[in-house]
Amino acid sequence: MRARALTRCGWCGTDPAYVRYHDREWGVPVRNDRKLFEFLVLEGAQAGLSWITILKRREGYRRTFAGFDPVRVARFGPSQIAKALRDRGIIRNRAKVKSAVNNARAFLAVRQEFGSFSRYQWRFVGGKPLVNRRRSLRQVPAATRISEAMSADLKKRGFTFVGPTIIYAHMQAVGMVNDHVTGCFRHKPLAPAHA
Repeated sequence: MRARALTRCGWCGTDPAYVRYHDREWGVPVRNDRKLFEFLVLEGAQAGLSWITILKRREGYRRTFAGFDPVRVARFGPSQIAKALRDRGIIRNRAKVKSAVNNARAFLAVRQEFGSFSRYQWRFVGGKPLVNRRRSLRQVPAATRISEAMSADLKKRGFTFVGPTIIYAHMQAVGMVNDHVTGCFRHKPLAPAHA
């Protein structure tokens, strides 16, 4: 007897890297500061591009940006920025590379103020994931009032490449919201009964 195929959110298609990301990471709550910084860097790099473009360069970003260690990235000077701009393993966009360095500095300031970046970020959703029950991808918004508020606050704190759409994608990626469609096999496991 044949095993039934799993139903997934349509956006991940059939690319193995995309499917793996959807099945193992997207929408899983992240509270680790380094991982949150990683997703901020990657989501900012994605601006104007497809997520698969960034996903396929993730190892390049990891190598270039010191394993996404915000302390090390915050110390990048002109020579490290110039080196990053020569690296074919990432998107070599000067504004995005400089943004990653700038955001590392802002990230550390937030961490100092709140004790962790995670504590700061998760307060926008009351500390627990918002569980949406969308039946189709057409019902998923590009931004929400919460992503607009978080974006505005990040900008006020000096972050760049953190518009409401980028921040909503970030919230989805790190599990602040569960936007797996209800028919997807990942929706239910990521939808706690109390949410």
